[in-house]
Amino acid sequence: ITMKTLEEAITRVSAGPEKKSRKVSEADKKIVCYHEAGHAIVSWYIPECDRVHEVSIIPRGQAAGYTMYLPDEETHMVSSKRLTAQIASLLGGHCAESLVLGDVCTGSTSDLKRATQIARAMVTEYGMSAKLGPVFLGEEHEVFLGRDFSQTRSNVSDAVTKTVDDEVHDLLSGGYNRARNILSENIDKLHALAELLAEHEKVDGKQFEELMEGREVSFGEENAETAQTEPAVEAEVAEEKTEE
Repeated sequence: ITMKTLEEAITRVSAGPEKKSRKVSEADKKIVCYHEAGHAIVSWYIPECDRVHEVSIIPRGQAAGYTMYLPDEETHMVSSKRLTAQIASLLGGHCAESLVLGDVCTGSTSDLKRATQIARAMVTEYGMSAKLGPVFLGEEHEVFLGRDFSQTRSNVSDAVTKTVDDEVHDLLSGGYNRARNILSENIDKLHALAELLAEHEKVDGKQFEELMEGREVSFGEENAETAQTEPAVEAEVAEEKTEE
């Protein structure tokens, strides 16, 4: 049991098992390659983003591909800079599709949903809006006996609601433009990572760093690890036969 075995177990629980048997057309594969490459490239160039741990175009669960992050340290307090960085990173895949392929697809739904949730929380819950200031505008719900219907109470005026919508839109637009600028300035890296994913389907954090730093990307670690464990197994079998 190696570290790769443990990491695969964790990913399987959190994202679902790999679906290598699913047939994917070349057109869809290209879209996923650039989409996931977009997430990773944007995250690399924003200091507040977590480190990229793995990029894969192998379907897991409902996702056609994924970009996994690994924070350097555990944090409980999240700054506005970190949240805006997350928005840009989430929109990186959508932006990469538009920039390279000239069109966008339905695979960005979860990214757009998460980015919008973060932006709205910044404005209505965290007091991170320049126009509204330090105010909490989150909705309060009265759930009746645990049932799935609730009564919403809100004292927010139409003018404030419009301001909230405008602020959320500005945060999302700012994140999208930030991602687009990063990808446009590093389009060669975007193409290189997409081509690497198309060939190998999965790139780990070390391989990703090698690519971004202009070094030769090595894919021989897994084979080397297997080669080291196999002789040990053969030796145990030989020893058992000798004892018999």
